[in-house]
Amino acid sequence: MQTTVTVYLFGKPYQVPSDLTIMCAMEYAGYQLVRGCGCRNGFCGACATIYRIQGQKELKTCLACQTKVEEGMYIATLPFFPLVKEVYDINTVNATEAVMMQLYPEIYACIGCNACTKSCTQSLNVMQYIAYAQRGEFDKCAEESFDCVMCGVCSSRCPAGISHPQVAMLARRINGKYLAPKSTHLEDRVEEIQTGSFRELIEALMNKPIDEMKELYNTRNIET
Repeated sequence: MQTTVTVYLFGKPYQVPSDLTIMCAMEYAGYQLVRGCGCRNGFCGACATIYRIQGQKELKTCLACQTKVEEGMYIATLPFFPLVKEVYDINTVNATEAVMMQLYPEIYACIGCNACTKSCTQSLNVMQYIAYAQRGEFDKCAEESFDCVMCGVCSSRCPAGISHPQVAMLARRINGKYLAPKSTHLEDRVEEIQTGSFRELIEALMNKPIDEMKELYNTRNIET
């Protein structure tokens, strides 16, 4: 017989197979996921979830599509959290430390509690990349925050009200636009694609079996 566990979805108990992810357990229990499901592969950040194990005090965070259910798990999804998203033109933005003071001054109210890092569903050092942003070290902030999926859980736990994902996005845009060295052949390759130079090759690739496509991807040459 299949092993089951008792989980609590929005306060109601359900018996679900123990090998399911939280997202699959919700569907198994009869929930139709219209929002907060996204890519289902841990990349989009749409399925941010908070949970607590019965009898434990710690409030934990995760992505529902990547985390397996546990006995006594109390679950609540967080498909949206209101982040401050400032509007700016990256082509005219001032790529200095002053831009953070202008657009996201709340980062300077950080109290160093590290709640953002502890709650990050990707295990990123969130407090560290905010520190880089404070100092105008946008290249380091971009690198440290590279795997952010914009789920917003870090901001939901922040007493200073910092919109960490949006700060990181600005840093990555500044880094890509003004700081990172340009790949000299990239524009040429894009132009070749747009003019149809690779049309036959692309069509041939698209007609290959998925397993062969995966093998080609996994064994590709990566520029360093």
